[in-house]
Amino acid sequence: MEDSFLVARRVRVLFMRDMAQKRGWRRIGRLLAVLALCAICWGEVGIAQENPLGEVHTQAPPPAAKTPEDLKPVIEGAGNVAAHATSNRNARIRVDVNLVLVPATVTDPMNRLVTGLEKENFQVFDNNTGQVIKSFATDDAPVSIGVVFDLSGSMSSKFIRAQKALMEFLRTSNPLDEFFVVGFNDRPAVIVDYTSQVDDVEARMVMLKPEKRTALIDAVYLAVDKLKDAKYDRKALLIISDGGDNRSRYTEGELRRAVRESDVQIYAIGIFDMYAPTPEEQTGPLLLADMCDVTGGRMFRVMDVGELGDIATRISAELRNEYVIGYTPSEMKRDGNWRKLKIRLVPPPGLPPLTVHNRQGYYAPSE
Repeated sequence: MEDSFLVARRVRVLFMRDMAQKRGWRRIGRLLAVLALCAICWGEVGIAQENPLGEVHTQAPPPAAKTPEDLKPVIEGAGNVAAHATSNRNARIRVDVNLVLVPATVTDPMNRLVTGLEKENFQVFDNNTGQVIKSFATDDAPVSIGVVFDLSGSMSSKFIRAQKALMEFLRTSNPLDEFFVVGFNDRPAVIVDYTSQVDDVEARMVMLKPEKRTALIDAVYLAVDKLKDAKYDRKALLIISDGGDNRSRYTEGELRRAVRESDVQIYAIGIFDMYAPTPEEQTGPLLLADMCDVTGGRMFRVMDVGELGDIATRISAELRNEYVIGYTPSEMKRDGNWRKLKIRLVPPPGLPPLTVHNRQGYYAPSE
């Protein structure tokens, strides 16, 4: 009996071992089938790849080649060429039209601002040829403003008052205006980038101190170039300096060319000493006045730094009360030449002689 029991037990162990082996082979078979199915699926959708940020992307099939129809430029507006310009600040659509817009201010014999004039009080001449005024506006439209602030050693005794004047100018401007500040001594630098927050400028200015020499021409050149990225069509530049340049790499001639080619209106606050000690400071007023006149702005000569705040407020008021006159030149030659621009006043009866301030001309587009 005992031998029979041992034999039966051994047979049972062998039987269980055989069944386990069969189940193992069946599991292996099922696993191989699953792997084969996955390989088929991967072949259809591409192999998943993991990038360094832990995201999983699937390799998609290459995009179809673009047809010539897909590559045509977008045309918007009958007869107008619209280009989608992607600047480092925002995308804009620029339309090529021949309408010339001329900002102008009017003053009386006491140099006071004159407002309230109408379209009929202005005449426009392009290369001495009378033009038909097609648009006329006096709205307080936002302006993109660049500030060129002198941080050279010659400004040491004027720095605090000049800083306060700048803050007064910004606080009385249109709340929608955008502005930036270029500071300069030996070389210029953008010390405050485009912003509409006056506090941003004030926080940066209190950390500065005047020192070293004066690269005024380079600073104005940099600011005019930066205004090419402006958000608004109306652009202005305010220069606060004693006007003496002794360090610039650009020449006065190169700056004049850049200013004439731009559509920037330049104002200047010249803080000049009664007796200029150097030749650069002696010719400084002429340089600032020339840049302002050619663009339709004005230079305000300051002999008493106590006047700085009032003058800054006045410039802000002029920018907010300009007449913007638009016309289409009757004889537009696309030759790239300089075209003289003149605005003549026909004031209402009873007013004293008035003076109009506007840019002196512009370069015609070239083919």
